Amino acid sequence: MDTERTEIGTLGEFGLIAELTNDIKLQHPRTILGVGDDAAIIASPAEGKQTVVSTDLLCEGVHFDLMYTPLKHLGYKAIVVNLSDLCAMNALPSHVVVGLALSNRFSVEAAKELYSGMKLACERYKVDLIGGDTTSSKSGLMISVTAFGEVDNEKTTLRNGAKSGDLVLVSGELGGAYMGLQVLEREKHVFQEAPGAQPDLTGFDELLERQLKPEARVDVVEELTKLEVIPSSMIDISDGLASEALHVASASGCGIRIHEDKIPMGEKMYETARAFNLDPTLCTLSGGEDYELLFTVPQECFEKFKNHPMFSIIGYLTEDPNERTLITRNGMETELKAQGWDGFNEGE
Repeated sequence: MDTERTEIGTLGEFGLIAELTNDIKLQHPRTILGVGDDAAIIASPAEGKQTVVSTDLLCEGVHFDLMYTPLKHLGYKAIVVNLSDLCAMNALPSHVVVGLALSNRFSVEAAKELYSGMKLACERYKVDLIGGDTTSSKSGLMISVTAFGEVDNEKTTLRNGAKSGDLVLVSGELGGAYMGLQVLEREKHVFQEAPGAQPDLTGFDELLERQLKPEARVDVVEELTKLEVIPSSMIDISDGLASEALHVASASGCGIRIHEDKIPMGEKMYETARAFNLDPTLCTLSGGEDYELLFTVPQECFEKFKNHPMFSIIGYLTEDPNERTLITRNGMETELKAQGWDGFNEGE
């Protein structure tokens, strides 16, 4: 195993940038200038298109824990969470810029490992990494990613366009990322109590991947185009199903009714939640970081989605903007509450 360590200070800022980016190959014809100058240049979009831009900041100790998060996975995830925001606008991603703040405990090799994950995500989604900024930090690792994408004018989807009667759908399965985090946190606590203990992660691969290496649902955007459906609203599920569903309802001036038995859950997620004495439904409602898409469509689209393997119809919107209803498996009605994770109140 290569244990060579190169101090970042021996390269300097621009030397480090060159070391991290010298093998990046541009993939988009609209990319005029990539890494290497004060700014990147992207050709103006074609007529009838809109450019979509989103930024996320990930901070060590707030958004990730390096005790159990591999740097390569972290780099991959940093890109994906931004691309997910673009998908929520019904846009296809094209470019990203990356800002890094590194403390002196990080070597050049560590920085390259982080960047290797970013490059892998860019290759996976055919996105060009065209620049950014790198600086020092006295308070841990910070990653800022800005993503750019494009969408046809008439296909742009906001979160405030839903109407009463619209169906509420989600892609994929929910709760897996949250349960992956619970497994990692459990093993972290075991290690802190007994530093010589080896982590027991056997059988949790699916959940760990959902937490450490999520995917952006670009395929959902592409599938909606094939189905010739433009959602009336859409949002990505980063803070839990309940929080995102209520965001859409509130922004659209509607109420919402969600059926518990329609919420898609994976078998492994369900079993693990039960083993951890957690309610699987609450894990989906409040867990977050699934990066699936929640969207609404008019009722006349029902036939296109009722048996579609990528989507689940979980509820509908109502006229009363104050309605927030979860219909339980036994038919009882209870208030749908948002208890999603808040980075500014993580201790609550």
